[in-house]
Amino acid sequence: MRIVCDIPHSQGFDNGCVVTIGNFDGVHLGHQMVIRNLLKQSQKLGLPAVIVLFEPHPLEYFNRDDAPARLTSLREKISQLGMWSVDLVMVLRFGKQLADLEPEDFVIRYLVEGLKVRWLLVGDDFRFGRRRRGDFKLLQSLGAEYGFVADDSETLLHNGQRISSTAIRHALKAGDFDSAKNLLGRAYSVCGRVIYGDGRGRQLGFPTANIQLRRIKTALRGVFAITAVGVSRKPVPGVANLGVRPTVDGGQHVSLEAHLFDFDQDLYGQQVEIIFHQRIREERAFASLDELTLQIEKDVAQARQLLAV
Repeated sequence: MRIVCDIPHSQGFDNGCVVTIGNFDGVHLGHQMVIRNLLKQSQKLGLPAVIVLFEPHPLEYFNRDDAPARLTSLREKISQLGMWSVDLVMVLRFGKQLADLEPEDFVIRYLVEGLKVRWLLVGDDFRFGRRRRGDFKLLQSLGAEYGFVADDSETLLHNGQRISSTAIRHALKAGDFDSAKNLLGRAYSVCGRVIYGDGRGRQLGFPTANIQLRRIKTALRGVFAITAVGVSRKPVPGVANLGVRPTVDGGQHVSLEAHLFDFDQDLYGQQVEIIFHQRIREERAFASLDELTLQIEKDVAQARQLLAV
């Protein structure tokens, strides 16, 4: 799978390609169905399969403060897409230029002239272009004019519920990790590089791995029973705090700190995946560090019980 950040100058798609466009936040079961259909059409037509993404999420550009929390960072998204036999992922920088582009110009510049699209798959609610004027009907019309077929993907349901990034966010916020797993097709996790913290956890007797978060908002807040993948040959159980550390920092900066049980190796600079299993409690401020330490002891004991370690 190749990754490009704009129209590739030499993509080798002289005979065209099949394309799908979306944000793919979470790469959940609905997205996976879209990718599966894209690959079927790719095989049927003998053409390369291309996924077009926007970075940042358009809602983060238009209204940063009210944009939904990301389920996946761009790196996590690319990692998930890399599990599929897609030929190319094109990541388009979403800024003023794309926001102001008329939908017809977007189709001509990026899809027709850039990728030579032959078949296009989008959701039936897909909107694009300036003032979100572009829709599926416009794509069908432009397809007839420029020689490509536009198809819409069917809605995928789980227990009567539409599988969507929004539904997964709601499940995570409610602490319903089973529902989130059923919609994602895997347990929810966050990946990031271990960076240096202030060493406060070690001072309290609970050393932590501080995971770099590359997102404006997080879908979770609180204290969780977790396992860490990528630190050893087997997943390592632990407890993690995802939030603003109100007792220590006064609620200024969102961070992810994981205390791994019976583990004391140097992880600085490593990429780690933190898998969330169950919420233990909400994050809250404590009157003193001693009170915080006592609560952490209780959190560790509960996480060990939940994870049976």
